[in-house]
Formats: sequence, structure tokens, C-alpha cells
Amino acid sequence: MQPSFLIKMLQSNASINVSHPAPGDWFVAAHLPPSSQKIEVKGFVPTCAYVFQPDMLVVRAVEVSILEPDKPSPQTLLSHPSYLKIFVPEYTQELRLELQGCASNGSLGCPVQLTVGSATLPSNFQKVLTCPGPTQACHLLLPSPPWDQWLQVTAKSLAGPHILVAFNVVAALTACKPWIVNFQHLQQNSPNQSCSVPPGLLPPSPGYQDLGRSSSVGGGPFCLRGYQVTREYMDVLSVHFRPLDRVSVLVQSDMPSVMRLQLDTGMDSGGSLVVSLWANQSVMSNTSSVVVCVNAASPFLGFSSSLNCTTAFFQGYPLSLSTSSRRANLVIPYPETDNWYLSLQLVCLQSPEECGKASVLVETSLSLVPCLNDCGPYGQCLLLRRHGYLYAGCSCKPGEAVLCILDYDTLQYCDFLGSGVSIWATILCMARLKAALKHVLLLLGTLVFAMSLQLDRRGAWNMIGPCLFAFVVMVTMWVYRCGHRRHCYPTSWQRWVFYLLPGISMAAVAIAIYASMMTSDNYYYTHSIWHMLLAGSTAFLLPPRDKHTEPWACSQKLTCRYQICKNRREELYTVT
Repeated sequence: MQPSFLIKMLQSNASINVSHPAPGDWFVAAHLPPSSQKIEVKGFVPTCAYVFQPDMLVVRAVEVSILEPDKPSPQTLLSHPSYLKIFVPEYTQELRLELQGCASNGSLGCPVQLTVGSATLPSNFQKVLTCPGPTQACHLLLPSPPWDQWLQVTAKSLAGPHILVAFNVVAALTACKPWIVNFQHLQQNSPNQSCSVPPGLLPPSPGYQDLGRSSSVGGGPFCLRGYQVTREYMDVLSVHFRPLDRVSVLVQSDMPSVMRLQLDTGMDSGGSLVVSLWANQSVMSNTSSVVVCVNAASPFLGFSSSLNCTTAFFQGYPLSLSTSSRRANLVIPYPETDNWYLSLQLVCLQSPEECGKASVLVETSLSLVPCLNDCGPYGQCLLLRRHGYLYAGCSCKPGEAVLCILDYDTLQYCDFLGSGVSIWATILCMARLKAALKHVLLLLGTLVFAMSLQLDRRGAWNMIGPCLFAFVVMVTMWVYRCGHRRHCYPTSWQRWVFYLLPGISMAAVAIAIYASMMTSDNYYYTHSIWHMLLAGSTAFLLPPRDKHTEPWACSQKLTCRYQICKNRREELYTVT
């Protein structure tokens, strides 16, 4: 995995220089700093709009020498480095770089340093060649270099700034002769006897062919068995890879079996590459196993010498199948958009002769999915299109089982509506309005709350506006009564001390918690405390019942033994 570059934009402009970047896709992502998780009231906190506009300036090296295979390239270093590049064709097994005829007029030895590969690669995958002396062999071997790509080579002088250094660079490529298994063309190009397919493992008339590399590699032995792979689009951003004609992959010990998975630029960016393998009909012994390597850019072919799945510039992902473990799974998140290779070979570490004629059929399931495991049992994979790009992500549900009476959105709406209407009704009751006017205002306020919450549920003024209006009405009525009676209203000091002041204090604490103390972590507790304080303040602030009159009084008796009773407080009539 290539490293990333981080920039903290403390000012309006910021820049970063990337020298000798690796070829391929580069992505720029901008993120705001993590929030404080504080739930703030909308309308009282200033909102900031951030505009991010990236610009890229590419400066190309003009003088870049092209290394041709087996041809010396003379180079001269004085003060500036020299840049070279070589094209690595497909089926290249090894690249050898060698320094020849190195001479310096001011220092002993060969003060030259060759850096192969991009400077943006991790430090442990940068290949550096230095020559200790002119008489010693100075070369660098790169197994399985990236196929079908240009490889960068930078030559830098280790001598002084005014010392001339001259040398020759020779590049040699060792080609790999592939044996491509093709079930549609019955063509045979004289494969050697070690690559014979055991009967019964493949269709009765298997075909195989050499893909045009025989002219450059000669008639040497094959180095890999290649299986053609079909690409099937299962869904949006979902691709499935399977061997041609849906046959099992034959794995033997003489050479690795290789499958190529092509991830296109742009279309296959993101997601997860899922590799699932299992040995279906196996004749493996207890001492043998199928070793698997998943690599990008080029396959791993050195199973006979090492099992670390390391190519020239890439650390692969190892897997293994054995008699005790016939299944293996691998998930690679956000794979690079390149050719990925799946290499399999039968290995017998204790007794190699047991693997001479053994063969194993391996079933494969290779896919590129936008969401891993469809986001699990508590999630849903959703797609989002924005600015011409298509994104995929998981929409998570609870991790625990909960009992929901209604939908969460409905419950939230009822919560906000009930809180606002309760405050509105409590303040209007404290104002001691006439019954007809009070009923009109109660109904009108409920309709206003319902309409405003539907427009913007989290708007602060949706609740503050009606409550301030009710508070103004209450204060106006209390001032009117104070002036009319020439006495403070309410008149009883017990009412102020034991009811109004505790109720106002509880309401003030509830408002403070709602406005400044709620965060994403303590929301469950603070929201519950807010409701309890609000309900308690309502119980304290509601006005008491008139004690000098009975709530119901029967003013008239009818001849038919019915009575018309009037509620003097509410001015409601009933028949008893």
C-alpha cells in the first residue's frame, strides 16, 4: 500500500510537492476536523461554508533516456541526476540492472546510486543500487517487476558537485513462457512432458496455446499456467470474476497457476476485492498444501525458492489450502486499480517427490463488491451519486434488538410537538385568560407548532417564537392584574416560594441542558433529564384550582328529573 500525504490547511492556501510520483490513479480527499460531538441549537451557532478547489501542476523531466534491453546506455553525471526509464513487457520474469565501465576523475570506486521505482513507494520497497568498487560486480535483480509498465530509474552522483562520473547502464529482461489454458481453441504448441494434464481433471479435449511470446523466449520450459478469466457485471459497482467455461483451476507442483483480475481505472475504484478458495476434489497428502499469493502489477512466481509472496515492488497477500483447512478467504479493501494476479502452486515441504504427479482442483470465487457482506445483518448498502461520481456506503441500523412502537421519525416529531405544546399550554394557563380566548389560543398554537415542525424540525425559533409570545401574554395579564388590584400578582407569597420559584428554576435548568450540555455520547441521559425537568416544572407552574367555588353547580332542575349543571370555571354545560 502506497503512503499518503497529509496537509493541514491552517491558511487559505496550502501546497505539497511530490517528486517522481508512482504511475496510476491519485486521489485528493478533503476532510473537516472532527467535531466536538456537541448537539447545538440550530439558529444560535454560526455556520461556515467551506470551499475546496484543488489545482495540480505537472512538471515533466525533459531529458529522459530510454533503456533498451541488452544495450548499454552511456550516462554522465556532474551535478544533476540523470533520469532513465525502461518498459517492462508482459510475462517478464526478472529484470537485471548492471553498471559497467564506471569511471570518476576525482574519487575512487564508483560513486553512483541507482534508485529503481517511484520515490513515493514505501522505503522498504525502494530498490537502491550502489557500487562499492569498479572491479566488483554491480547489479540489481528485480523478480517479477510490474508488467506492461514503464519503470523509472534515477541515477545520482555520490561524488562532489564538480566531479565528473561516467558509466554505462545495461538492462536485461528474462522472459517467462506462459502456457495459456484455452478451452475454445484446440491448438497445441508442443508443451513439455512436465506440464501434462492428468486425465479426468479437465474436459476430455483440453487445448492450450502460447500467446505469441515464443519468438522472444525460444522453446524453453513454461513458467506459468495461465487461466483466462471472464468479467461479469452482477450489479452496479459489483463485478464477478470466474475462469473461462466455469471450470476448476488445476494446481500442480511443476509451475504456478495464474489468474489475472483486471480492475479498470475509475469504474472499479473503491470497494473490496473478495477472494474465496476451496479445494473441491483433492488428492493432497498430509504433508502437501496449496500456497496462494495475491499480488498487484505482476504475479508471484518464485514458489520454489520462497513463500513470502513478495514481488519487485509489492508485498502480496498469502493464503494456503491443506487437508485440515480446505477453505481460505481474503478481503482487500480499496484495491489499487491495476491488474491483480492470483498465483497458486502445490508445495510439499517435507517430501517434494510426493507432489510430482499430484494435482488439486481449486474452486474460486473472485468478486469486487461495493459493501462487504452487504453491510451485515444490521446494515444496508446504499449508492449515492454526486458530481458525476458514484459512491457506495453502509447505512447502519441498531446493533441490538429494540422495541419500537412507531417509526423513529414519527416518534421524534411527536417528541418535539409534545414538548412545544406543553410549554405553550402551561404559560397560557398561567396567564388566566378567559376560557374562550384561551381555547382559541391553545388550538391556534398547536397548529402553528405542527406546521413549523414540519417545515424545519430543528429550527430554534419554531419553539422559542410561540413560547415568547405566550410569555408576553402572561406578563401582560399579570401586570394588568397588579395594576387593577393594586397588589402583586400572584398575591400569596407561598405561591411564589413553594411553586413559582421551584418551577422556574427547574425550567431554567432544563433549558440550559437542552441548549449547551447535550452531546452525542450523553444524549440518552441529558434528553431524559430534560423531559423530567420540563414535566416537573409544569406541575409546579400550573395555577391552582379556585377553592371558593365548587367546580360543578346545578343551577336549574327540570321537571323530568334532569338537571342542567354549569362549570363556572370552564363555562361548560352538561346534562345530568
